[in-house]
Amino acid sequence: MTALLYTLGLVGFVVAILVSIGLHEIGHMVPAKIFGAKVPQYFIGFGRTVWSRKVGETEYGFKAFPLGGFVKIVGMLPPGPEGPAEVEEDADGNKVVRVRGSSTGMFRQLISDARAAEAEFIKPEDEPRLFYKLASWKKIVVMASGPLTNLAIAFVLFWGLYAVYGNPLDTRTEPVVSQVLDCVVPYAENNRPCTPQDPVTPAKKAGIQAGDEFLAVNGVPVTTWDQTTQQIRSIKDGEVTLTILRDGETLTITTNTTVTALPTSPEDPKLVDVGFLGVQATSVRVTGGPLYTLKQMGTMAGETAKALVTLPVKVWHVGLSIVGVEQRSIDSPVSIVGGGRIAGEVTASDQIALAQKGAMLVGLVAGFNFFVGAFNLIPLLPLDGGHIAGAMWEAIRRGLSRLRGRPDPGYVDVAKLLPVAYVVGALMLVMGLVLIVADIVRPLHIT
Repeated sequence: MTALLYTLGLVGFVVAILVSIGLHEIGHMVPAKIFGAKVPQYFIGFGRTVWSRKVGETEYGFKAFPLGGFVKIVGMLPPGPEGPAEVEEDADGNKVVRVRGSSTGMFRQLISDARAAEAEFIKPEDEPRLFYKLASWKKIVVMASGPLTNLAIAFVLFWGLYAVYGNPLDTRTEPVVSQVLDCVVPYAENNRPCTPQDPVTPAKKAGIQAGDEFLAVNGVPVTTWDQTTQQIRSIKDGEVTLTILRDGETLTITTNTTVTALPTSPEDPKLVDVGFLGVQATSVRVTGGPLYTLKQMGTMAGETAKALVTLPVKVWHVGLSIVGVEQRSIDSPVSIVGGGRIAGEVTASDQIALAQKGAMLVGLVAGFNFFVGAFNLIPLLPLDGGHIAGAMWEAIRRGLSRLRGRPDPGYVDVAKLLPVAYVVGALMLVMGLVLIVADIVRPLHIT
């Protein structure tokens, strides 16, 4: 049964991520088609084609390795100074793409090869529909819609999670008793069991029960746990009258506090003598709607930005853990393989309540979507953010030229940045492989 649940969790997570990838690519494809660009291919995965079907001018299908997806939009790269690529036939009738006047330099050759690959999909009748000829704002919409789709998925999932279950990372304490302590022990030993020499807590003597809600302390109304503790701490070994609500009935309980040394505050560890009752508060998850969700995602955006800056360093340490140089950190990044393993462990665990399992799985899928959306907005090729940055620069450059009465400077040639794209792509590939290997040989576990 455990193995079955583990498999269901893993497969469910992978399917959810593949659906998210598919929706990401649809986010690109739909506006591209609306704006008139030609979209000949839409695939989930990479490598050999497993299944495909052509509907209209677009071929839809699945590739052998479901580690991503792509949508092919014709004409992403404008012609360079060497002129447009031309498709010719050799002596055997095979198509050959040539770029006239292309350089034999390494970087120039890479750019020329990329233009040649573009030309394979371009037919004479496609000229008005080439992507690079779209208005700059349309390019931005097409390229931004993919990552924004992931962020929208994350928003919907987080919203549902926060509204129904609450935010597991955002809790508040209420003036409701969750536990009555049996004895008073020194703060430094508060994790040890009680002994016959330890005095019974005032709360235990007074008959306070879990679920009791504090309404007032010595006649002073309290509505928060902080107010409750402040009042109790101020009464050192003195009589205290507690007004509590129990099962809908208001009760008054009189007892005496004891004195013990506790930290001044959560931020200040200095021990001071304070009044002590011997109860623990109830922590509840904060719930919220769309505005609360947007606020939380704004906080996540800042944390994600910091994480992206340190991502190469963290992956390096993950690599060191693979070869046994150091232990893998619990907060290290994971790949889709690691995410699947975590989902499987959560689903199969008998130590986690059903509602908590659902919340953890929803949060896991939402978190992956949020990261993918944010990551793809980085303004570097081959990421969507690189194309967005190119289109924005094109719009700014053309706008400034109009204001100055100068000729139109033309399209921004993002092909010139392809060497950077290849470097970034290679780094992404290496980091992805390192994380996948680590998630297999040095996996993280939920316990």
